[in-house]
Amino acid sequence: MTRVYRYRHVVTFDETNVVGNVYFAHYLHWQGHCREHFLADMVPDVLKSVRAGDLALATVACAMDYYEECFALDEIEVAMSLRECRGSRITMAFDFRRAEQLVARGTQTVACLRRTPTGTEPVDVPSSLVKALENYR
Repeated sequence: MTRVYRYRHVVTFDETNVVGNVYFAHYLHWQGHCREHFLADMVPDVLKSVRAGDLALATVACAMDYYEECFALDEIEVAMSLRECRGSRITMAFDFRRAEQLVARGTQTVACLRRTPTGTEPVDVPSSLVKALENYR
């Protein structure tokens, strides 16, 4: 069984559209929230490097599949697991559940980069992040 990092989110009215359901882009936003909470909880040194400008984490690909509608004040659990970690890239899988019901599923690939005077260049995933992520494979 895959271990997952869990992030809980309560949907707000501003995350819904005129029809009353959650606007599709918010699920991608919640992926980012989950990822950032993981960094804060599990690898604060990596978060410190991001804040200092020594490391950049750039989303280079993401995808979502939607199965059920969600509405304001629904409690959504976002479960993140590691799909792949290789070189400078990390791919994570996300399951979105409301009361144990799978409502959406997504993926996100992040590249680790270093800023240089001429732009950015890929760098290996920091070792502390690799170690933390391995617990969620």
